[in-house]
Amino acid sequence: MTSPRSRDEIRASLNLETSRIGWRELQTYYARGHVVRVAPELDLLDVAAELTADNKAQFQHWMSQDQVGDVSPDLARAWYDREAELWAVVVAPWVLVQDRHDQKLH
Repeated sequence: MTSPRSRDEIRASLNLETSRIGWRELQTYYARGHVVRVAPELDLLDVAAELTADNKAQFQHWMSQDQVGDVSPDLARAWYDREAELWAVVVAPWVLVQDRHDQKLH
């Protein structure tokens, strides 16, 4: 019997699956309603790890603060028009995306 993975192991695994992707490449997933917007002030890996852990309370909190949620049609259009590249990670069936173009990455 295997033991459950720790948060650190989950984050490490998700980190290997995180990459930049053009918004235009995500149109099919967006049309299906499978794209989740993550606010730039949150850590994308933390959000993905909480989704993996099915932490509904944390997601409800983030959603009530408008830090996690659907991509609005206006935002989708803006990303499309500027050919945005976003950080993304897949937690099937969801694709979590984060626009960090205004932030310096270290």
